[in-house]
Amino acid sequence: MEDKLQFLEKYRKHVELVYAEEINDLTTDEVTINWLNVIKEKDSRTKVEKTLEIWKEFVSIDLRNTISYLEENLLDIDLIKDNGNYSILYSVRVGDGEVDYYEGGIPNHNFNNPELIAVWSKIPSSIKNFYENLHNGFYYFASRAMGLVPLENVTFFDDDEWSIIEELKEPLQINLKSTFSFFNSGMGGYVAIDYNNCNNDKATMWFSDEQPKYNADFWDVVDEWIVIGFE
Repeated sequence: MEDKLQFLEKYRKHVELVYAEEINDLTTDEVTINWLNVIKEKDSRTKVEKTLEIWKEFVSIDLRNTISYLEENLLDIDLIKDNGNYSILYSVRVGDGEVDYYEGGIPNHNFNNPELIAVWSKIPSSIKNFYENLHNGFYYFASRAMGLVPLENVTFFDDDEWSIIEELKEPLQINLKSTFSFFNSGMGGYVAIDYNNCNNDKATMWFSDEQPKYNADFWDVVDEWIVIGFE
């Protein structure tokens, strides 16, 4: 546990591992009942099994490849606290045999992103399902990227200046004023939803230095990119 904490502290100044004494005092106001039931377990294998049950309950189809990878390579689950905010820490065996840490935020209906809050009802139900029932983002701990970002960090396209727009080879097919990116690769790649044109979870693969790819399936891309991050 000390080695794990030392690694986490390299990237976050105020991060803490939460131990059993504090976990036992937590309420559902702080951590949802599903995750309380996981982290109160003492056995790592049981925590992993209960975690996978939650994923299968809510995203068994949308993130089937991610779940398959976690079934083989999820080693442990911990509760961490960063500046008073709780989240779930995943210890995942990755492609080179080492262990990487992924973070899943506790679902929170009261998030600080005014532009997104104003249109939350227009966001596809499958995306709301993930954020409201499973995690407020799921991403590589060290970079806070290569995953679904917390709602507070969802990119509103109209807030940014995209130099790639000047280089587009065809007319822009999304409206920046109604487009949000929920996935950030950390290397200039985004998976974005234009809520006025997102039937069947239609998404845009947006790049800071490449031509965008339209009419992608949001979950197919997210599922593939998360697994690529693992591997």
